[in-house]
Amino acid sequence: MTPKQRKEAAMLKQQAIVNAAKADGNRALTAEEQAQFNDLQREIDDAQAEIDAQERGLAGGAGAPSAPPAALPQGNTAQTATAAAGAPQDGQRAAEAERTRAAEIMALCRDFDIDPTEYVRNGSTMEQVRSAILDSMRQTGSPVGVQVTRDEGDTFRERATDALMMRAGVSVENPADGAQELRSMSLRDLGIECLSRDGRDVRTLLRMDPDEMYGELCRQFYNPTSAFPAILDNTIRKSIVQLYNAVPTTFQAWTTKGSLKDFKTTADHEYVIGGMGDFLLVPENGELKPDKPRTELLPNRKLDTYGRTFSMTRQAFINDDIGFLTEVPGLYAQAAKKTIDKQVYGLLYNNGKIFDGVNLFDAKHNNLIKTGCKPSQASIQSIILQMQRQKDQFGEAIYITPQHIIVPVGYEFELAVILHSAQVVGSNNNDINPLYNYPINIIQTPVLNALAGENAVPWFMVANTASAKHIQVDYLNGQETPTVRRMETPGVLGFQWDIYLDWGIAVRDFRGIAKNPGEKIVAA
Repeated sequence: MTPKQRKEAAMLKQQAIVNAAKADGNRALTAEEQAQFNDLQREIDDAQAEIDAQERGLAGGAGAPSAPPAALPQGNTAQTATAAAGAPQDGQRAAEAERTRAAEIMALCRDFDIDPTEYVRNGSTMEQVRSAILDSMRQTGSPVGVQVTRDEGDTFRERATDALMMRAGVSVENPADGAQELRSMSLRDLGIECLSRDGRDVRTLLRMDPDEMYGELCRQFYNPTSAFPAILDNTIRKSIVQLYNAVPTTFQAWTTKGSLKDFKTTADHEYVIGGMGDFLLVPENGELKPDKPRTELLPNRKLDTYGRTFSMTRQAFINDDIGFLTEVPGLYAQAAKKTIDKQVYGLLYNNGKIFDGVNLFDAKHNNLIKTGCKPSQASIQSIILQMQRQKDQFGEAIYITPQHIIVPVGYEFELAVILHSAQVVGSNNNDINPLYNYPINIIQTPVLNALAGENAVPWFMVANTASAKHIQVDYLNGQETPTVRRMETPGVLGFQWDIYLDWGIAVRDFRGIAKNPGEKIVAA
């Protein structure tokens, strides 16, 4: 086979590789395909070098005897070595330029779904190829304009992120196209794939052991355009959101959610109408009398930051501990949500002073049952009636609708009987149960059991937020899930991240919540 035939055969094989990737969702080349493509390019370069040598020989006269090199005078040894080394260096630069030209042309033609074989074969420059594409578009009437397409690197990162999550056992809805093909890749294989896409020689990467690969990837950690650390970031963020939302906390079922824009103490104000809240009769030709709304100061609200830091160790990478990317960050995300849960119920249990200088649950607030007992038909009716007798700041009646009953673990089944039995439990006269299907949501939390220990465990009744305020959880700009930031710490051997969340808890009002001190719960 002649050099020209070898070159054309290698180019056809390259095109077959590119066409296969294009047919498979226009994906990027895999590490193996890229290695084959590079080997074929080397064959093309070698064949082209032979063709160039033949053409130079023909230009010098076929069959003409070569003149022997003239003897150089002493002292020109360095010049001779430099001259001898110049030809290989020139050839190497020419081969590299040819590789770059072919790769750029193939990438450009791929964007416009054009076969690049002829352009690569005939030695066209990039400018000539661009001009030909534009001329073709003008002749066919196709619109010529700027089209913003998704970067292939972004597509690969999304695909690899979903593959890592699926490999770790995390459910992924609508995974990216091609994620299944990457699912079996180890962390080392993924690192090789990422580095090869940055132009690194695949054969050199394959010879690296896991420890060497880890060191190489750690250096990529500080490069904002590197794929491998970006894929780790995306995997961690996705798993955090998914696992955070799955934590079975209960505070979010009955508290209100708020948003603050900064960490300054925020004093809330509420407009209320006092004195002449009722509309007054206006006689014929009478005069409307003014009523002036006033601003009522509500409690201060403030955010704080809570967080941790974690790292992927060298041992975890070498051991291919793929579960680290989801399990460890997920545990921290769960810890953040559980911390909020503990703080909310700790606020109820500890019963500290609030904005008016009185304890949250107090006789002055008319929201505390004097004698504690477990939930029963009588005790539930009593706390409901007490809440409904609440008055506003001016002594006017307010309309409170109890919606949630918050109880420790131990009362769930008794409450189900109380709220869903048509007759009064234990009655011999088949008395109608007034709480039958009463619209109360049962919220059971083990946090109250843990806070009380061996002491009496209180339970609470909470109104819906439309009729009365009570407890609010604020987040910075409304962001409820933790933020993850890759941390650059000199001297730390490993990939390191910060995970943090900003929140604050405030008592908005005492009228929408009431407490029964409860009693000790005897374990069965």
